Amino acid sequence: MELSDLFFKTGIIPVIKIDKAEKILPLAEALLKAGIPIAEITFRSDAAEKGISLLKNKLPDILAGAGTVLTPLQLAKAAGAGADFIVTPGFNPEIVDQALKLGIPVYPGVNSPTQVEMGLSRNLKILKFFPAEVSGGTAMLKALEPVYNVKFIPTGGIGLNNIADYLNCKNVIACGGSWMVKSDLIEEEKYDEICRLAGEAVKAVRAVRS
Repeated sequence: MELSDLFFKTGIIPVIKIDKAEKILPLAEALLKAGIPIAEITFRSDAAEKGISLLKNKLPDILAGAGTVLTPLQLAKAAGAGADFIVTPGFNPEIVDQALKLGIPVYPGVNSPTQVEMGLSRNLKILKFFPAEVSGGTAMLKALEPVYNVKFIPTGGIGLNNIADYLNCKNVIACGGSWMVKSDLIEEEKYDEICRLAGEAVKAVRAVRS
């Protein structure tokens, strides 16, 4: 299945920060049980590289992405670990161009028409919209929709209370969120609660895209 199809079908991309790489496996199993076969592991901790590698080697049924990639070194680590896709908070041309050169799908963060056009100039058809809520939210997405032939992954300020609003936008392919994989839940190994919250997210997606 193409990444874009899987993103659309799933509707939600969990944005995960782990401090111990080995915790990614029971966490990912909880997500899979709930119906989410995607995990974006952010480079906001030193455990990201090993966590991605563990997922690729132990749970091939889950799509393992690298998030918050800010530097060429982090990109190299993500690529070496086998990341299926790269996500950046903003539009860093160096990171985007290097990812494209490596042949890894990359979804840079944008929140303005100028940045959208930077993506289109590189033939990128899916972009991260970040930080979504404080950048105009669904109103901004609806304003961009008739102008640009591009899909967005809005992230930042999205939760169970507003995910349906975003998914109802014609140019939204999926939403990124961390509310079902909060750091305290991971730290305390509350995987049943993570599975429950992820299941709620899946139901919210299906209510829009059934």
